[in-house]
Amino acid sequence: QVKIVESGGGLVQPGGSLKLSCAASTITFSAYHVAWYRQAPGNQQREFVARISTSHITNYADSVKGRFTISRDNVKNIVFLQMNSLKPEDTAVYYCNILPPTEWGQGTQVTVSS
Repeated sequence: QVKIVESGGGLVQPGGSLKLSCAASTITFSAYHVAWYRQAPGNQQREFVARISTSHITNYADSVKGRFTISRDNVKNIVFLQMNSLKPEDTAVYYCNILPPTEWGQGTQVTVSS
């Protein structure tokens, strides 16, 4: 059973930064493409945010392009999401998962507010 744990969320002012981490037990992240998603308040569906392939090729949603950076540390088995220039509309619970998605973790709450 895959267990994914997201961390690093919090409350930040507009324009601020946060770095999210995604760790997994029982699997080796380096063998999978990994993506970050988010679910904003009142939305029933998760929205794609960013993806990193096993060869470190990255893709981003247009809404975060140029502000967010996804990366991976295969030695530590962690995937990161560096979020800069945060906006109130980035407020959401952020999740990561391998591709294709397996069991979802609890996510980490990001709140952007003054």
